[in-house]
Amino acid sequence: MEREQQPGRRALLGAAALGAGAMALGGAGTAEAAGATGGAGTATAADAANSGRAHGLPVPTVIGHRGASGYRPEHTLGSYQLALDMGADVIEQDLVPTKDGHLVCRHENDITATTDVSDHPEFAGRKTTKTVDGTKLTGWFTEDFTLAELKTLRAKERIPGTRQRNTLYDGRWEVPTFEEVLRWAERAGRKRGRPVWLHVETKHPSYFRKLGLGLEERIAPLLRRYGRHKKDSPQFLQSFEPSSIQRLRKLVDTRSVVLLSTLTSRPWDFTEAGDPRTVADLVKPEGLKWIAGFAQGIGPDLSVIIPRTADGKLGTPTSVVKDAHAAGLFLHPYTMRNENSFLPADFRRGTDPNAYGDAFGAFKAYFATGIDGIFSDNADTALLARADFLGED
Repeated sequence: MEREQQPGRRALLGAAALGAGAMALGGAGTAEAAGATGGAGTATAADAANSGRAHGLPVPTVIGHRGASGYRPEHTLGSYQLALDMGADVIEQDLVPTKDGHLVCRHENDITATTDVSDHPEFAGRKTTKTVDGTKLTGWFTEDFTLAELKTLRAKERIPGTRQRNTLYDGRWEVPTFEEVLRWAERAGRKRGRPVWLHVETKHPSYFRKLGLGLEERIAPLLRRYGRHKKDSPQFLQSFEPSSIQRLRKLVDTRSVVLLSTLTSRPWDFTEAGDPRTVADLVKPEGLKWIAGFAQGIGPDLSVIIPRTADGKLGTPTSVVKDAHAAGLFLHPYTMRNENSFLPADFRRGTDPNAYGDAFGAFKAYFATGIDGIFSDNADTALLARADFLGED
């Protein structure tokens, strides 16, 4: 296990050098996706770098998924700072509300696995069962806590069985508010002499709107307060519910991204509205044209870009990249992780599911499709993979 993780540590040194990042990357050479030589799914590094969809960011853009969650408990200031130090181009936050209407950074409103709430006897009575977007969950939920109460909790590693080393940092950081992250980004931007890009997701917006805790009208004033509400702001907004993006577009001019799960899934707001369209419909040319009417990009599950075969290996790339680009949309798919358990079967190494596999090979395959960016738990690995793909020293 020690040996498996050392490439990531060496990559951290390389990522530090990449941190400044060229604002417009060129690069020669081509890379082809595994199992797909030629065809609509492949693209050259130069094509990607010159795509014009990166808004001044390097292409493919490396997005720190929940920060540097491969190395620190997710959605903590420690995780965000490490991703930035590694050289990630953009840092992601997921937003959920508290009982008293503050926005905090958690992947889910269920904080059972990501905080030490179960260790607080004073909150034992808050444990409950709820149905969120059709899924029944039992645990503790942010909307049942005031911000002051949440601030008595500490963050912890969400998947300790897979990332045992991350548990070293359990209890070190609080649950940050979105405004605290905006202040952190402002300070970090001044210190390094260029803005910190953020990628902010509204979580379960229809669910929270029914509770009187609408997310969009809470996000917009904060973006305006910190100057992140304009078309050229260093900011992306994203949601799995297209109606949330449509609502945000009426409030701010920030670039927006419609997130798309697996092909057979439906956005939850579609389910509630009786809209029969699935993700498979939305990634057809007519669906992408509809999205382009109110958003600038899509963030599909990686399986939408390259499906996996029955044995878990990468198959042939779809035409989604080509079709999205034809509609004027950029693509920021999710999520690359280094561990075998998350990688396609043809890039796993050994039998330990928690050991690192051939993440560089998987990155190469995904970059070769022409995607404009990628979410990764391991920004250092992603940055070195990009350098390899672009033929940089």
